Amino acid sequence: MTSVEGIDDGRQTRSATLPALGAWVRNRSWAIAMTVAIVITVGGLVILETARQRIAAEYETALGARNVTVQLSALESALSRLDALQSAFLLTPQASVAHEYCASATQIRRGTQQLGAWYRREADSAELTSFTQIAALLDARIGAGAAALQQAAGSQTIDLSACGPVPSIAETRTVDTALVGSTLTLLRDNEERRAQHALDGSHADQRLSTLCAAALSALNIVLFILLFRTLGIQIDRQARVQRQLITQQEELDQLVLDRTRQLEALGWHLQAVSENEKTQLARELHDELGAILTASKMDVAWANRKLRDNEPAIAEKLARALANLDQGIALKRRIIEDMRPTVLANFGLVTALRTLADEAAQRNNWLLDLHLPADDIKLDEHTEIALFRVAQESLTNAAKYAHASQVSIGLEIGDAQVALHIADNGVGITPGDLNRTHTHGLLGMRQRVAARGGRFDIRRGVPNGTDIDVVMPVARLAAQHPIVGSDVGAGLTNGPANV
Repeated sequence: MTSVEGIDDGRQTRSATLPALGAWVRNRSWAIAMTVAIVITVGGLVILETARQRIAAEYETALGARNVTVQLSALESALSRLDALQSAFLLTPQASVAHEYCASATQIRRGTQQLGAWYRREADSAELTSFTQIAALLDARIGAGAAALQQAAGSQTIDLSACGPVPSIAETRTVDTALVGSTLTLLRDNEERRAQHALDGSHADQRLSTLCAAALSALNIVLFILLFRTLGIQIDRQARVQRQLITQQEELDQLVLDRTRQLEALGWHLQAVSENEKTQLARELHDELGAILTASKMDVAWANRKLRDNEPAIAEKLARALANLDQGIALKRRIIEDMRPTVLANFGLVTALRTLADEAAQRNNWLLDLHLPADDIKLDEHTEIALFRVAQESLTNAAKYAHASQVSIGLEIGDAQVALHIADNGVGITPGDLNRTHTHGLLGMRQRVAARGGRFDIRRGVPNGTDIDVVMPVARLAAQHPIVGSDVGAGLTNGPANV
């Protein structure tokens, strides 16, 4: 049982290893093919270079052997001429013939020296020994011929110094010219065979190089075809994966866009609900709490008048209660205005912004710079509320964090869009504050503007301060109307004012 389990485990291991190995080979096939192609190319180049060097060496050997063959033939011809000149001088002793004999002897010695250098460099020991013996025989033959010429000259004075040292007749030895010629012929045949062998070897190496180059080229072509095919398959696979990623990215983008639209709609709904709740609460505060505070103030004022003369201490307390009721009524009015500004509902955005800016400047001792239209233009309710809330939040942030001394508010209304610009000369917003996700004031302003299809931009001013730009489309632009209630706008400015 243990053996069977071991065999099964081994089969499972091999079955798991083989697909992994196959996948690895497929993924690395282009690298393997490139490596094999490089190795084969380098090896083929090494073989071709070796063959080229061998062919060059064999050609040099063949040329050298042919040159030696020519020199041996020339040496044999010079030896025959030497015999002919010697015979001619013995028949008719002439100085010119002796001079030609010495010239031939000099030619033979020069050729012998050149051949000796070549044999010592290229030939084996047997060939070198044979040539050394031939060189000695040639030198002896020249000396014997010179001695014979000197003896045949008799009383004539012939200069044989060009032939070298002339031995006496007793010192000379008989040299068989036919034996020397046959030996030279044998050496010449050997050199011809050497040259032919070198040529045959070079031709064989050339054929081998041609076959090697053809096989190398064919193999490289096959490998490159496989490589390009593999690369094409991988490129197609990557293209399919890329298309799948693009499709998934588009689906994710669409999903994010749908979720963003849903969140924007939810955010706008929450803002609308918040505004409605503020309006309802402001109405209840105005109707219920306002009536209670007003009635209490009337009762306390009546009691104060009745007790002013008889009970001065109680009248003083009642006067203090009246002052507290006035503060409560003012606080109630300010809360109601913050929740649902009546100036915005009754007179429009321009007057509401002017009133908001004046009140903020009075509280914070700001130098105010207003660039607002001269007349109120009625926009749609949602756009007016969004712009007013952005201005309200911006002035609140400037009062809390900017430590500014001057604030500028500008409003431009065109045919298709309305632009609001708010700037201060405070410490300025930092890049870290711009990237924070928990700054609910900035998020609220962005959400209000984005929900109406507008653009919100906040940046650090130059050199300091904070600049806020809001651009929103005008959904509905009504006709201009004059400001109702001139007493409300009394004392408001449309330019720089030191409040």
